[in-house]
Amino acid sequence: MTINELFKTATQQKASDLHLVVGRPPVLRIDGELKILEKLPVITRDAAEKMVFSILTERQREKFIEKRELDISYEIPGYSRYRVNIHWEKDNVGLVARVISNDVPTMEELGLPPVAIEMIDKTSGLLLVTGPTGCGKSTTLAAMVEHVNETRFANIITLEDPIEYIHQSKKSIIKQRQLGNDMVSFDDALKHVLRQDPNVIMVGEVRDLETMAATITLAETGHLVLATLHTHNAAQTIDRVIDVFPPHQQSQVRLQLSISLNGVISQQLLPKTDGGRVAAREILINTPAVANIIRENKIPQIKSVIQTNAELGMFTMEQHIKELLNQNEIEESTALAYLSNMKN
Repeated sequence: MTINELFKTATQQKASDLHLVVGRPPVLRIDGELKILEKLPVITRDAAEKMVFSILTERQREKFIEKRELDISYEIPGYSRYRVNIHWEKDNVGLVARVISNDVPTMEELGLPPVAIEMIDKTSGLLLVTGPTGCGKSTTLAAMVEHVNETRFANIITLEDPIEYIHQSKKSIIKQRQLGNDMVSFDDALKHVLRQDPNVIMVGEVRDLETMAATITLAETGHLVLATLHTHNAAQTIDRVIDVFPPHQQSQVRLQLSISLNGVISQQLLPKTDGGRVAAREILINTPAVANIIRENKIPQIKSVIQTNAELGMFTMEQHIKELLNQNEIEESTALAYLSNMKN
């Protein structure tokens, strides 16, 4: 079986990910659960190398051998795009491919609340989408970018590693830049992005202090900036942003963030009652009360503010999970398991 045939199988079976591990048959992740393709042969060392190297250019192959890790995007026309991570384990080549639909979903299709649309309709500020790996952050960002693309005239610049969803310019101009091919680093690209006349900037992932500092500054200077973090809730997100900076800068960063932040959307994917997965979310809007909490470094109070401002469109992860349970979107056992994990 070729690597393209495995990619097509993953798409056909509606998998989110494909895993190639030497010594096992191929494995798919479907609705959050791993499924071994037992009818297929065990992947040998030679077969893994042949399949993986067949999708790499000579330059990519050299980089992979040198760096021992590589992230690329790959497309099979008529099927899907794939975000591919290639790595070594026990001196064998391994691969994990995320399946990406050719169609960018709408914010409504993803179940994002109206307040999320209000936040993305702003012309400046910082909007953070957070959650654990595999919770759909990239898909949510893509839907937001497409909403801007369809609704207003703007110059949208995305910085990605690698490019996932492909956007076609509609009302807006969209320039998608990929790490390694189109830019050396997120930090370097952000230093020069102002000379590209942007209105909206999407940062695929904020990984270090320099990128975080540039992201906040751009949001302060009249640009709408979208970015992701690997945090589980709004309060943790605010803490993470501030804690990236050395202590002597944190007071200034709290002030900047209190002014520039539009909001935080935290999410995770839960198994649905009838199969598939549904997003449970937490929404924080930067109201004057929230801004004051950030400035005064009273972050633990954020959860209470979210709980008591439902009329503004805010809700906690716990509140949304209970709502999904009441709507029969998830099983009671699922709700209890996730609510229990949040308390631990």
